[in-house]
This record gives sequence, structure tokens and C-alpha cells, in this order.
Amino acid sequence: MPRQPNPARRVTIIDVARHAGVSTTAVSKVLRNAYGASPQMQTKVRSAIEELGYRPSAAARGLRGQTYTIGVMLPEIRNPFFADVLDGVTEHLDGTDYQFFMAQCCNDEAGEARVMESMIDRSMDGVILIAPISARKRLQAVARTVPTVVIGRHGHSPDYDTVTDDDFAGAGLVVAHLAELGHRHIAHIEHLEKDPVRLVEMPNAQRADGYRHAMNAHGLADGIDVVSTTYTQEGGYLGARRLLAGPRRPTAIFAGADIVAMGVLDALTEDGLTTPHDISLAGYDNTTFAAFGPISLTSVDQAGHQMGVNAARLLLDRITDRTRPTAQVKLSPSLVTRRSTAAPPA
Repeated sequence: MPRQPNPARRVTIIDVARHAGVSTTAVSKVLRNAYGASPQMQTKVRSAIEELGYRPSAAARGLRGQTYTIGVMLPEIRNPFFADVLDGVTEHLDGTDYQFFMAQCCNDEAGEARVMESMIDRSMDGVILIAPISARKRLQAVARTVPTVVIGRHGHSPDYDTVTDDDFAGAGLVVAHLAELGHRHIAHIEHLEKDPVRLVEMPNAQRADGYRHAMNAHGLADGIDVVSTTYTQEGGYLGARRLLAGPRRPTAIFAGADIVAMGVLDALTEDGLTTPHDISLAGYDNTTFAAFGPISLTSVDQAGHQMGVNAARLLLDRITDRTRPTAQVKLSPSLVTRRSTAAPPA
């Protein structure tokens, strides 16, 4: 039988050194941008790397202390707001040696634990956790093992950095806008939160509190109407169905997230209702589809892209210096008004 060819062998640092006619120490210096690598050496080594198609081994880098990989955990991939955050992370990491790897956990504590443990087991240099629901004790345990930045959880920790939006104020912007248009019965669809300890830290709880506070501040206490479902399109649909079936139909609905507002639109369409002619609708996140012409959704912009940029910046700082004090970045939201909100029907 004809002899089978050997499978392609991975190019090593030794191959690069031989091809460039330098020592492996010289190649290592160039790869690390270390002091002592002359311009001529840099040129020879980088030419050899390109010609041979050399790729540094993440496992070997890990043995030396760094893998130049970052883990990003998010609740789900269907919510377009998280894409804005990931864009920000990508922008800040561009031009560095770092690459990020993403995993979703579907708002499940056991699933979050598996994802975080997998990232640690793979020697990732740091992790960014987007809206985790795990107990603070678990988050702190992870942060003591690997540099960690948490996005969307309010409350400070001595172990990890945080990036948040002022969700309380953002909800107030929505209520103020709708009240100014003349709405008195403004309903809110929130994400159900059962854990009393976690309740004070989650963005959905902050938005619900901001809604209630603003309704009272505008003299609309009698119009407070909160439905608890989930921050999903299905949750928005179910929440709207309950509001439409209630004894008094609201003139405006504040959905706790844009993805929730999409479900509300489904329910309104089923009943032959339109926005804003029959019911005004506002969301939260100012995602890309909020500006889509046929939808034109009024929404709170919490600068998801900037959240990602800040999270990546804080994480790289934390990787460089594990001993520095933790930082908390809170962004100020703004309201983007579009055609989905108007004065209530006469």
C-alpha cells in the first residue's frame, strides 16, 4: 500500500528561530516586544513568522503565565443589546494580543457556574460577566481566582470591577416623557426577580423602582401597573396580554428592555392595535432595531457599546495590576424619542 503522508505538524518557535537564523531567545523577545530586540532582528523574526505561518501556542503561553484570552459570559445571544456590548469589547481589544471567547448561560445559576469554571480551567487571563445572576459570594470567588469585570450588577465589591447604567434614572426619563405627553395610566413590564438579596443589585429591579418613584413624583400613583414576566420577547408578549386583558387598559407601556417591547408589539398587533395611535410604547437599551423605520421605538440609550469599552479597559488594567483598588463605572442614560410615543388618544 502507498505510504500515507504525515499530518501537518504545528510550526514551533524552534522552527521560526532556525528559519530566521537567530536563537529561540531572540524569537521570544520579539514575540513579547521585550527590550533587546534590534530592528533588524525584529524584521528577520517577523518575516520568518509570516512565511512559516507560525501561531503561538495558547497552552505554552499559559504555562508562562498568560494565554492572552478573555472569556465573556452573557445571559443569551438573542438580545441585540448584548451585541452592542460585545462591539465595545472588540473595539478596545483591537490592536492588542487579546482575543475573547463568548459563552451564554441562559439566566441559570448552575449554567453560569459551569461557564465560569470552564473559563478558569482554560487559564483565561480574565473574564467579563454580563448581567450574571449568581450570588455575590460566587462572583467574588471567581474574581479572587481570575481578574473579573461585572457588567449590569449594581453594588460594589472589593474583588471585581463593575460597569453599570443608572437604571433608576433611566426609568425616570421614560415616565417623565410619557407624563409630559399627557399619559396618566403608564404600565411597566419588569423582569421577575425572586432573590431578595440579589434584588437590589439587578438592573431590572432598579428600573422597576425608578418607574414607581417617578410615577409617584409625577402624581400618577393611581396609574402604577406592574406586570412581572421575563426580559425576553415572549415575556413582553405575555406581559402585554395580561395588561390588555385587565380591567383598565393602559394608554402607555414602558417595557423594561427593547426585546420586551418587541413582544408587546406582537400582542398589540394581534388585537388590531397600533403604536402610538392606540397605546404608546417605550423600551430600554436603544438597540439597533429600535431605530428601524417601521418600529421607530422610543427607548433609553444606556450606551451598550461604551459599557463594553469600559469593561475591556478595566479588565486589562486589572490583569496588569491585580492589587489596584476596584473601580465602579456608572454611565448616565439618555432618552431617544421616536414615533412609538405620542399623546394618549382622546
